[in-house]
Amino acid sequence: DDDGRPPTEPALTIRKHQRPSIQQSNTFVTIMKQVISILVSAAFCMLPAHVSGFATPPSSSRSTTMATASISSSLRSEAATAESASSDDTTNEIQTDPKEAVKLFGRLAEKYIMLDASAGLCCYSACSDCEYREPGGGYRMADQSSARPKWIPCYDHRAFDSGKEHTTKWSTEIYVDKPVVTKEEFVERVVNMVFAPPLGGPFLAAKAAGIEDESAAATLFDILAGEKDKLTKHRMGKEMKVLSNGEEGITWAMFSAAMGAK
Repeated sequence: DDDGRPPTEPALTIRKHQRPSIQQSNTFVTIMKQVISILVSAAFCMLPAHVSGFATPPSSSRSTTMATASISSSLRSEAATAESASSDDTTNEIQTDPKEAVKLFGRLAEKYIMLDASAGLCCYSACSDCEYREPGGGYRMADQSSARPKWIPCYDHRAFDSGKEHTTKWSTEIYVDKPVVTKEEFVERVVNMVFAPPLGGPFLAAKAAGIEDESAAATLFDILAGEKDKLTKHRMGKEMKVLSNGEEGITWAMFSAAMGAK
């Protein structure tokens, strides 16, 4: 019925975006205050207990607990990161199959090595004040021999005044026509060297010592050459002296340790 009042407009079916209510704004501010309080509490927990001019602010037990949990979580994360880095370092260590390593050692090692020229002057009569005696009771030897290849000499050529001299296999068979080789030349020439079952390492007959996987020979080059792309005869002898801990030749124990053949 028409009662004289203007007709009402129909309600809108689509509502416009409403601004946040005052109650919602207050809730957000309260939450931010709590977050800031927790962060401040955590920061003060990490300060020394006694600092002149500062006093530890009062905090609720809940805030302290949360701050402690946050610090513990951070420490656990750092420990996990350190453990992961340690695992990566272990993975990056040199590792070689012992059988592949012995194939190289049996090609490079020799039955004869020249040691100390002055030791040849000893009369080997067990003199009490002999300057050529070792602390363990043995003698310093001028040279040594073995029934099977035992040493990779660290020198390329050595001669004594007595007339003895020795030229090593590696110096003549790796450095054929010049005193420097590339990695490819090194690997190829080592692979082609004659193998003899050495003293030490897993036993392999000569027929079973063929090298199909050349990665071990490439690893040996990297050990000796470092970051260089070529290896000189002089550097090879020098680096082998380091691997032998200052001795005149590398034994299987020294070689396998350098190659990671465990």
